[in-house]
Amino acid sequence: MNFKINTFLLEKHQTKDTGDGHTNGSLIPVWRDWDNLLKIHPKMVYFTTINQGEVKGPHLHVTRHYYFLCIRGKVVFIVRDPSGKYHEIESSDENPILVEVPKNFASSHINLSNETSMILALANPAWHPDDKDEHNVTFDDYDWNKWTTNISKK
Repeated sequence: MNFKINTFLLEKHQTKDTGDGHTNGSLIPVWRDWDNLLKIHPKMVYFTTINQGEVKGPHLHVTRHYYFLCIRGKVVFIVRDPSGKYHEIESSDENPILVEVPKNFASSHINLSNETSMILALANPAWHPDDKDEHNVTFDDYDWNKWTTNISKK
């Protein structure tokens, strides 16, 4: 099966106070089994944080299919497809873009905000402590300099 990087702008709904009806927050559906948005259904859901000025990865997963969503702060996901092309996708709590990263696509995450950012991850198959599917790789031909105002080192 051939995969590609997909992005999904998620719905954002205002929630209302039950007393006077004022807006008291929002709700963003990430995955529903009935809408068939995600073709590979998650087997695990977790969140990870990334500190201000930090980079996570790049990593390559050869068995695990991922969806990532920044739920606090702002992150850029840098994904290298099997042809070697880089894709940069920004996601934030204000712009909830769900990023699909298929297995065999390497990815890295950069925190673009001035606070710790939080990423929601949906994975298939589920991670296990004995699983050695995370392979560190390098993006030697990637231009990290464009993010120097955001990252502390690379």
